Amino acid sequence: MILICKLESKHLYQIAITALDGVGPVIARNLISYCGSVESVFSSSLQELVRIPGIGKLTAQKLIASRKAALKRAEKELKFLDRNKHIQPIFYLDKDFSNRLKFCSDAPLMVYFNGNVDLNANRMIAVVGTRRMSNYGRKLIETFIEQIAGTGVIVVSGLAYGVDTYVHKVCVQHQVATIGVLAHGLDRIYPATNKKLAKAMVKHGGLISEYTHETNPDRENFPSRNRIIAGLSDATVIIESKKQGGSLITGDLAISYHRDVFAFPGRVNDENSSGCNAFIKQQKALLIEQAGDLFAQLGWEQSIVKKNAQRRLFVDLAENERIIVKALAGTSSSPEEISIKSSLPLSQVNTHLLNLELKGVIRSIPGNLYIVN
Repeated sequence: MILICKLESKHLYQIAITALDGVGPVIARNLISYCGSVESVFSSSLQELVRIPGIGKLTAQKLIASRKAALKRAEKELKFLDRNKHIQPIFYLDKDFSNRLKFCSDAPLMVYFNGNVDLNANRMIAVVGTRRMSNYGRKLIETFIEQIAGTGVIVVSGLAYGVDTYVHKVCVQHQVATIGVLAHGLDRIYPATNKKLAKAMVKHGGLISEYTHETNPDRENFPSRNRIIAGLSDATVIIESKKQGGSLITGDLAISYHRDVFAFPGRVNDENSSGCNAFIKQQKALLIEQAGDLFAQLGWEQSIVKKNAQRRLFVDLAENERIIVKALAGTSSSPEEISIKSSLPLSQVNTHLLNLELKGVIRSIPGNLYIVN
């Protein structure tokens, strides 16, 4: 028998209900509503459960058979959370749960959040796009994020390769709060190359996931993750996307939640922009050329805090970072070339390159090359 009384935590049953076999967010809400509480779902009999609309005998039997395992999994998660007190479990009935997300029909029951921003802040937008970002997409991101800096907008994306990662990086550079929605538990970062970036995001933004720790970034988790990106946000902005791009899934989800979708247009023969152009043509997305277009459509005032455009390259740089900047002066170089020029080990060069990107001193360009901003 599971000694759940020792844990004395309201989160035990809240976590456990997300682990019941055959019970998704929609069914779980129905169960809680009819049973009267989360705890009652775990004590109701088969006869009581089958009387609930939408709960057939097979679902009720699966639920009852998986209760013990679900509670054990919840105990394990609570121990993880006790060791990682910076991670906050937020149930859909809690006041800290995102109100935008709560009213999506398929919203998760529980999210795990590591960060320092309000999930109910006044202005939140999703910015998504292709994993194979072009230089055109890179420039769009840099200009767009610079335009919204200082306006109080929180930017949501998926911390994936390509557009997502670069959006988060540029947000960190411009001190724009940014939230990464993960397709795995908060005990890991995927891709692993984003670990340093993720730490920076937690300081001014955060990381959020519906998945318990030890959950791998499996393929099927990513479309599910996309609904949280769309659900957290007032609007979704698509930077670049092919016609079958995952960011279009996010756009369609946003439309289903009655949220605005915006897309940057591209050349008619550009595969990376074919999805954006199609969304605009189909009137699924509003054409956007700058942040002001989005602000006007959403009825937001655009009061941007002006920043000094002059880059102070050698302010607050470590000695090795200065060496790397000097090695890059007037040219573009790969990490291997920088290692040779600077006489620094390649492992150190890669670490310093990421730090310099986050500080806005350098940027990466296609071909795994870096240049000074």
